[in-house]
Amino acid sequence: MEELAVQVGEATLALRRAFSMFPTGVVAMCGMDGATPVGMAVNSFSSVSLDPPLVSVCVARQSGTWPRLNRLPRIGLSVLGVNQERLSRQLSSRHGDRFEGVEFEATSDGALFVKGAALWLDCAISDRLEGGDHEIILLEVRETSLFPHIPPLVFHQSQYLALSNAS
Repeated sequence: MEELAVQVGEATLALRRAFSMFPTGVVAMCGMDGATPVGMAVNSFSSVSLDPPLVSVCVARQSGTWPRLNRLPRIGLSVLGVNQERLSRQLSSRHGDRFEGVEFEATSDGALFVKGAALWLDCAISDRLEGGDHEIILLEVRETSLFPHIPPLVFHQSQYLALSNAS
């Protein structure tokens, strides 16, 4: 077994590599800003509470997209499906139309969901917490739509992967 030891203070890159050892799902966080879809990909998504139903996401303070989502009454979270790697990259891009060629569905309250995802969560912002160079956003889940036949996209060690059964 290979062990890689680095001092956390050596570089941000070393810490980023350490954090990459934990596999995460990839979530599209989207809404309608008037008639315009706005959204971003996040992989710092976590379930928080069943009562009340809460999830969290962490958003970089320098994000240009978060201020637009932050003012919306509802936000849609879509857990991306295994075939949506290109979409994840598109939603993470700083340039171009993030929604070009994307099939989506919006609610009357403005939550926007990506078709082909494994899970949709219709959310409202519950609280915002300090988190260093990120803001921790607590979201109250108002409605869920599950698509259990769609396997989720996984991000691990800076690579997109699919889940498989352990042997």
